[in-house]
Amino acid sequence: MTAPSSPITVALADDQVLVRAGLRALLQAQGIQVAFEADDGQALLDQLARTPVDVVLSDIRMPGLDGIGALEALRARGDRTPVLLLTTFDDADLLLRATEAGAQGFLLKDAAPEDLREAIARVAAGETLLQPVSTDPVRARYQFHQQDTPRETFSEKEVAILRLLAGGYSNKEIARSIFLAEGTVKNYVSTILEKLGTRDRTRAVLKAITLRII
Repeated sequence: MTAPSSPITVALADDQVLVRAGLRALLQAQGIQVAFEADDGQALLDQLARTPVDVVLSDIRMPGLDGIGALEALRARGDRTPVLLLTTFDDADLLLRATEAGAQGFLLKDAAPEDLREAIARVAAGETLLQPVSTDPVRARYQFHQQDTPRETFSEKEVAILRLLAGGYSNKEIARSIFLAEGTVKNYVSTILEKLGTRDRTRAVLKAITLRII
């Protein structure tokens, strides 16, 4: 009989006490252990230096040192702990900054408990989640202007590749998933970026979500 695996440990950072209490209750109900809580980015950094965890679950917006600032400081000191940022997805620029700073993913604050657990487990396992759990709130809260709408349509294969990009898959992993050569996938990705008028995969995914392409 195999021994049960250890629970995932999480550091929880949010400046609102009630939000932290709610998240702690949800996490514990999902079998995830909250190692400690912090009410700002600096407190998070200080406690992480003493108490390592599997995943950091942090709000983006906090007074003082915010979630992105804490992430940048964490990476600057060589700490590679996966960071999952909580967001209402009302500011795409913040998400792009967070990705560039080294965030492993984003989670909508109104995500369902089972989605919360899945996202944390996937990030703890080394995956990257560029697409928030639920896309409907994304589209409702953040709309591109009409002139941002791509003029060209997307094939089923391009949509499939976009969805895999949103899941953080590499070109090689996408190639294996849909039985294409890696070079062919690279060409598809280049075409997708061109059609969306974006210069990188992250921006392409964010724009594709808001435009209801994926």
